[in-house]
Amino acid sequence: MIDLQPSEQGLEDYPFLATQLQALLADERDFIANAAQFSAFLFQQIGNLNWAGFYLARGEELVLGPFQGNVACVRIPFGRGVCGAAAATGQTQRVEDVHAFTGHIACDSASNSELVVPLFKGGRLLGVLDLDSPSLARFSVADQAGIERLAAVFVELTDC
Repeated sequence: MIDLQPSEQGLEDYPFLATQLQALLADERDFIANAAQFSAFLFQQIGNLNWAGFYLARGEELVLGPFQGNVACVRIPFGRGVCGAAAATGQTQRVEDVHAFTGHIACDSASNSELVVPLFKGGRLLGVLDLDSPSLARFSVADQAGIERLAAVFVELTDC
């Protein structure tokens, strides 16, 4: 049994979380099942979040996938908002103040900072992993590296 205890903001032990995530996903390969588990895992384990989940690449837009948090935007065009920017550029977007981000989409007015990691397998964009926080500048460079590593574990252990 995995001990899922919530982390304090800024105190995440990403190598330990990667080990926990590997154990959580070890016996399942289904994308939707693993995305749902991963969203819940992140929401429970990463401090000071108000949304954690997926947007899936469908043509030239992102479509809402499994998540934890308040209701969300359903479709986001590539290049629009933080999620669309991550999809269009293929690069992680770490935004300290989403209200200052040109083209920000306010799906939840309580969100103030955001971290979006594009997910690739075999060179193909699967979608993005999106984390929102009610705090400004919630995500550090260390958080970005840690979440990117967790996203890599998810992609590695999931049939996409």
